[in-house]
Amino acid sequence: MKNEFCSGSYKIIFLIAAWCCFNPALAQTEPFYSDIQSFKKQDSAHFPAKNAILFVGSSSFTKWTDVQNYFPQYTIINRGFGGSSLPDVIHFANDIIIPYRPKQIVIYCGENDLAGVDTAVNGKVVLGRFQQLFMLIRKQLPKVPIAFVSMKPSPSRQHLLPKMIEGNSLIKKYLAKQKNTAYIDVYHKMFKPDGTVMNDIFREDKLHMNAKGYAIWQKVIAPFLLK
Repeated sequence: MKNEFCSGSYKIIFLIAAWCCFNPALAQTEPFYSDIQSFKKQDSAHFPAKNAILFVGSSSFTKWTDVQNYFPQYTIINRGFGGSSLPDVIHFANDIIIPYRPKQIVIYCGENDLAGVDTAVNGKVVLGRFQQLFMLIRKQLPKVPIAFVSMKPSPSRQHLLPKMIEGNSLIKKYLAKQKNTAYIDVYHKMFKPDGTVMNDIFREDKLHMNAKGYAIWQKVIAPFLLK
């Protein structure tokens, strides 16, 4: 009787777990669910061209809505989704990275990892998360070049600059030992001569960039893009 009861209990637990996994209403509560579904809807209507350059990461890419205009000689797929951290990009890699089989992958992420509620996250943690994403991509797309855009400074997150410097430095050193990679340093291009972060290249929130900010990024990123 005891074994039958335990067996029955496990079946009930399994059914509950299965229901939770396949319940659409619960799935829609998953962070960034709507963003990813929006990308899938776009893809179903018009799947991106092969051999494009994939920009993936957080809101600095999300809000670069006219990124294609900055790089007219390239075909760009923008799959930045706002507020995301590296674990989010890892989680959705099979939805927004792997299917495109891009010519090159350009990643901007890590800043939100440092700005999250977990204050224990530092540059070393960001490196570890980036390595996990890097290895995931390398496993499925072993020959695709990967570029990392350094975490940017901003007036609203100046308290995070030491952690950003640490994270950027560690990722730069890591990529230097990997094949077909690039480290793109936008960080040092966003300061004034007096050593303070530029103010006029940001929107009112002092976090996200305006056209002036993206013009700086365009000049720095362009030489690293593959033709």
